[in-house]
Amino acid sequence: METLTLTIDNKEIKARRGDTILKAAQDAGIYIPALCDDPDLEPTGGCRLCMVQIDGVSGYPPSCMMTVGENMVVRTTTPEIHQMRCDALQLVFRQHPRACIECWRRERCGPDDICLRNVQVTDRCVNCPRNYRCELQKAADYIGLKQMTLPYSYRSEPLITNNPFYFRDLNKCVHCTRCERVCREVRGVMAIDTAGCEFGGILGPAGRKPVVDENCISCGACVSKCPVGALHLKDDDRPEREVRTICTYCGVGCGVKLGVTGNRIVSVWPDKENDVNRGYLCVKGHFAIKDMVQHGQRLTSPLVRRGERFVAAGWDEALALVASRLERYTGEELGVISSSKCTNEDNYVAQKFARAVLGTNNVDQCARL
Repeated sequence: METLTLTIDNKEIKARRGDTILKAAQDAGIYIPALCDDPDLEPTGGCRLCMVQIDGVSGYPPSCMMTVGENMVVRTTTPEIHQMRCDALQLVFRQHPRACIECWRRERCGPDDICLRNVQVTDRCVNCPRNYRCELQKAADYIGLKQMTLPYSYRSEPLITNNPFYFRDLNKCVHCTRCERVCREVRGVMAIDTAGCEFGGILGPAGRKPVVDENCISCGACVSKCPVGALHLKDDDRPEREVRTICTYCGVGCGVKLGVTGNRIVSVWPDKENDVNRGYLCVKGHFAIKDMVQHGQRLTSPLVRRGERFVAAGWDEALALVASRLERYTGEELGVISSSKCTNEDNYVAQKFARAVLGTNNVDQCARL
């Protein structure tokens, strides 16, 4: 891939031909605020936060839509750009809760804190599921926006809870259209429609239907792309650490990131760095792993049939029983069925046992679907 040399904020960097200025800056560790941009989606330039100044180019083009050029000189922090970004954010916060920005304490409250600003504040930091993880907060902090000049108009939209896995809070939507674009461009489902809606809301036909009437496949891609708290999981605790692993529900090999607190899985997210799924999961991978692993009815000991009932038994007893039964059969008379709800390591051992010990290739499990 051909590389070009350009200068961003007096820093000379290398970029690949065809890359946007925004991507080149991000790859070089230069932050340019952007709410509507995502590397998986076609750029729109809608949020007007990533505007830059380019020598020899009139106006202030959005960096998400301008490709790099040889010896291009780009400035991202001029006073004019700063003022335009402040104005753009003012429009966003006209209908977006702003307590986390205007609070005189500035240090945002944690999830267990009490709002010390005003006990009557309802849209407070601690109530937002994206607090400390919000791209709008990050942009406002970077730009230095602390006080708003435009009045706040609360939308009074009801919380939409008809999806079994996530909420939709239209009061927090910033109209970045990431959800609609990922659903259309990447997943090919088109369950979200933002056409004809006013600034700041997912108000199209698909946004109001009960989930049973939608063509939504509940993959969670829209939730993963939302930069604020407009789309958020119903069960998304903040983990102590993350563990990367592979989803066992099928044979594709999608990467997942498990959020773990203590010995419990508290969240599951797709792994963007996995080359198989690249940040996307199906409904099982995204929403079933945690409940399956920690289900209250999951077996914790072997069961042995005695009469018409299965009763708990020790491992020695269970293994001895299985070994005695297997002695009666050889080769093609045997078949081994494992489960995708076992670990990949367990399934590997199962097929190895079938082929190397029992001498049969009759191995199957539901992951082959």
